[in-house]
Amino acid sequence: MSDDTETTARRRPVAPAGRPPVDGALAEGLQRDVAFLDGLLAGAAGSGGTEQHRASDEDVAAALGLFEEMRTALDRLEAQVVIEARRRGMEWREIARHQGMKSSQASSQRYQRLVTRLEEIRQGIR
Repeated sequence: MSDDTETTARRRPVAPAGRPPVDGALAEGLQRDVAFLDGLLAGAAGSGGTEQHRASDEDVAAALGLFEEMRTALDRLEAQVVIEARRRGMEWREIARHQGMKSSQASSQRYQRLVTRLEEIRQGIR
C-alpha cells in the first residue's frame, strides 16, 4: 500500500452534521477516560516533582483500572462500525484497507475475534 493510500484510508473522519453517534454513551465515556488519563500524565510530566501537582496513588490506580473498560468500549464501537460498513455494502477488502490491514481475511477474522470477545464478556466468561 502506498503512503498516499494509507494517509487517505486512515484520515480522521468528520462527524456527520446532525447525526448522533451509534452509541454516544460509549464514545462520551471514552472521551472522559482519555481526558482523565491526559490530565494525569500531563500533571506527572509537568509537576517537576512538586507534591502539590503530583497525581495521587489513587489516581494512578484508577487510571490503571480504566484500560480494560476502554478496550471493551473500543471493541464495541469498532464492531458497530464494521457492521455499518457491511450494511452499506463495503467489501471486506475495502474495510481491511481502511483498518490498515493487508487482506480481507485479516479484517474478517479481526471482526470475528471482536464479536467473540464481546459475547464472552456479556456472558461473564471473561
